[in-house]
Amino acid sequence: TWLNWDEMPKQAALAVVTSEDQLFPLHRGFDIDSIISSLRDSGNGGQLRGASTISQQVARNLYLWTGRSWLRKGLEVWFTLLIEVTWSKQRILEVYLNIAEWGNGVFGLEAASRYHFAKSAAQLTAFESALLAATLPSPLRYKPAQPAEHLRDRALWNLQQQKRLGGTQWLSQLE
Repeated sequence: TWLNWDEMPKQAALAVVTSEDQLFPLHRGFDIDSIISSLRDSGNGGQLRGASTISQQVARNLYLWTGRSWLRKGLEVWFTLLIEVTWSKQRILEVYLNIAEWGNGVFGLEAASRYHFAKSAAQLTAFESALLAATLPSPLRYKPAQPAEHLRDRALWNLQQQKRLGGTQWLSQLE
């Protein structure tokens, strides 16, 4: 079920932005510092880690195929720029929250809420929202309804970060 921005639980939206892209209201589609840091770390023998913003993830999940290639990355950059120029930040986040994968065949916040917690997204607690957000790096690996210690720790960190950001009022920057 698609949730329009006005129907979207703001606590869940904040949890996802806190987990995935805290600079989302401020950047124009790319977190250059994060990209440079990721490239530097991989160049120093570290593992290449993701540096994709929510906008990039929307472009990739909505328009592109899975896998890694320079062509796909180039198209991702192009689509990200188009999305950032034509959509509001609210719209980008609304689409992301409705297409993100939260389990095998589970797409969107409403489906994730029902699948993992047997309730609508509107009924999620702050901790349940943080648990769902904490799964996003690897949604097929984690079970938010039966969280392992690592996932619980990530969710607790998320809640602390939300307070530091100023709570759901912080989302007013997206307007």
